[in-house]
Amino acid sequence: MEIILKEDIIGLGYKNDIVEVKSGYGRNYLIPQGKAVIASPSAKKVLAENLKQQAHKIAALLAAAQKEAEALNGVTVTVESKVSATGVLYGSVNAAQVAAELSKKGIEIDRKRIIMKDIKTVGEFVATVIFHKEVKVELPVIVVAENAPVAPAAPVVEEAPAAEAETAVAE
Repeated sequence: MEIILKEDIIGLGYKNDIVEVKSGYGRNYLIPQGKAVIASPSAKKVLAENLKQQAHKIAALLAAAQKEAEALNGVTVTVESKVSATGVLYGSVNAAQVAAELSKKGIEIDRKRIIMKDIKTVGEFVATVIFHKEVKVELPVIVVAENAPVAPAAPVVEEAPAAEAETAVAE
């Protein structure tokens, strides 16, 4: 079944794309939810006319997406998580945690725009942030152990005998 998407659906397509889906998915979910319409010949003509009229708006959206993507250039996200002795995380690091770390840096991104597999070990990984169907940014994610062993502190040398020697010299 061919449908025209009315909004971006991750894993399926972007707004105004014509995609092929199974009949049940289209008729029972996408169309009743208002996320798509059947791609009839008349609907395709209307879509083509709308795209022609909205070309300048689409160009402005693309420019805005590229500007947003520039904010992520050179940004690395470091996530601290509790780790077992074998290096496996208790739980996992997901897109919501990456979005939270970005918000701490002053970059607000919806977690639904971040595409990544759940991370279950310590190391370096890559998440993809989708701003527009043509603008995607690879974001490095570093997972470190929250409960990493701390190096032993250097022994503290007491200065008391030296202080007593200075007072004796002063007298």
